[in-house]
Amino acid sequence: MLLHARIGAHLPESRTVTLQSEIKSCRLCEERFLATHIAHQPRPVVWFQPGARILIAGQAPGARVHASGKPFTDPSGDRLRDWMGLGEEIFYDRKQIAIVPMAFCFPGYNQKGADLPPPAICANTWRPQVMDQLTSVRLTLLVGGYAQKWHLGQGSVTQTVANWRDHAPAVFPLPHPSWRNTAWLKKNPWFEAELQPALQVAVKEALL
Repeated sequence: MLLHARIGAHLPESRTVTLQSEIKSCRLCEERFLATHIAHQPRPVVWFQPGARILIAGQAPGARVHASGKPFTDPSGDRLRDWMGLGEEIFYDRKQIAIVPMAFCFPGYNQKGADLPPPAICANTWRPQVMDQLTSVRLTLLVGGYAQKWHLGQGSVTQTVANWRDHAPAVFPLPHPSWRNTAWLKKNPWFEAELQPALQVAVKEALL
């Protein structure tokens, strides 16, 4: 059973506001980020409310999200919304959809320009507290290997996504919607033909 699927009353609204404020003020990774190739400051992107029906568990904000302060404001977001069959209005409605990545801040790039992994200290520090508040979630999207490993104990993306029926309709493991994965999607046409239609049905039902 997923950790967020606990039965119980919502925490008081004041606790939600306090937790969000604590996360936004977090500087645990400041020295780590200053040591990256671009030497950036932490900017946690916090996007959840206790009543959300859908949880999008992603990896970490990218550079564009770091700049905008809003999750999935990049081509990956366009692709994810297309997979879900949603427009921006509903996608960004925090009362309906919580977007909680494995790290709230952009981890930065290495010297080769590749994304650094989400620091584990972020999920270890904040994720259990956030999951405790998301007691109304009906559908969880696990985007990428880091989220799949944390929630399911599985990290092989291709195998986990290929076995999506083992977890549906409450949970859908997904590859990262980055355009870098276009080749993966072409090699796995069942994703678009089978998983995507089922995902869109599950999204509609979760939002009813």
